[in-house]
Amino acid sequence: MILKVYQKYLISEFTSITLKITFVFLVLALIMSLLEELNFFSEYDVKYFYPIYLVLLNIPSLIYEIFPFIFLLSSQFLFLKLLESGELNTFKNNGLNNIKILKIITLLSFIIGLFIVIIFYNFSAIMKFEYFNIKKNFTKDNKYLATITENGLWIKDEVDDQINFINAKKFTINVLNEVDIIQLNEKFEFQTNIRAETVDIKENNWSLSDVKIIDKDNNIEIKDKMNFLSNFNYEDISNLFSNLASLTIWNLFELKKNYLSINYSTTEIDYHLQRIVAYPFLITIITVLSAILMLNLDFRKPKLFFIVIGILLSVIIYYINFFFGTLGKNEKIPLLVSIWIPILTLTIISFIGMIRINEK
Repeated sequence: MILKVYQKYLISEFTSITLKITFVFLVLALIMSLLEELNFFSEYDVKYFYPIYLVLLNIPSLIYEIFPFIFLLSSQFLFLKLLESGELNTFKNNGLNNIKILKIITLLSFIIGLFIVIIFYNFSAIMKFEYFNIKKNFTKDNKYLATITENGLWIKDEVDDQINFINAKKFTINVLNEVDIIQLNEKFEFQTNIRAETVDIKENNWSLSDVKIIDKDNNIEIKDKMNFLSNFNYEDISNLFSNLASLTIWNLFELKKNYLSINYSTTEIDYHLQRIVAYPFLITIITVLSAILMLNLDFRKPKLFFIVIGILLSVIIYYINFFFGTLGKNEKIPLLVSIWIPILTLTIISFIGMIRINEK
């Protein structure tokens, strides 16, 4: 398809404005992230390379999160430019109405949104994963690790100079099933193997049931119940491996498969995946809403006014998504509903707005 002159112009202007605004936010994010990392590493004797490198690793995921706001501002400034320069009236005089202009911006924002999800998101996830890998070497989390594989839940824990490697075949809310605990001393010498059918992990003082204890001399002791002190409870374990932003789309599907293998809830992963799928649509709707808003406002007002309007619109959209997202993650409403109802609602509002501006 050969693009017409006005189509090329609008695409070029929107892309240029988006890149400029992205650059501004990139600089701001770099400065804020660098200050945060410098503050973190002030307690460690490390070279200046570490804070800078970690900032570069973390920046893509930060930009990914604020892209919707960037697109909102880009749409605002594009139409502000068209209105101030009189180009919008020129388009109209040549038979190009508001709807046709919106169609071009809508399609462009959706295509860019697809690129962000398919390419940029996975790139940012890889960088974020490396960020966490380096950062954990400087925190106590290096001693306390949890992961889920096809062989179940694995935990590394340290209590009173004793290292515990814990494997659970099944993991549900507050309970581990078919648990195997290998206890080593600080020299990594085997001490005890504790096996339990069920373990209540609601608190840090775990309650083990149907227990079999095998010591280093191969002596066996059977117990109905026993307590086991850990640095973890259910919430702690969940938080250790729940940073889904550091996983690529492929890794998310792999993790979901592993979750299912141990009967663990996949709600968080499903929610995250649905958000990724909905991302191009969200960006598109925000872009369209911003454009419609601009076409219904007095463009003679100061630019700061439009920035404030954009921020308010972003806050409203954020809290709508947050509200429905919370309901979905807590399984109060279906997950699909929690993700798509806000977008469908905003789409309906956009269509109503498009009908209004088409009459102008």
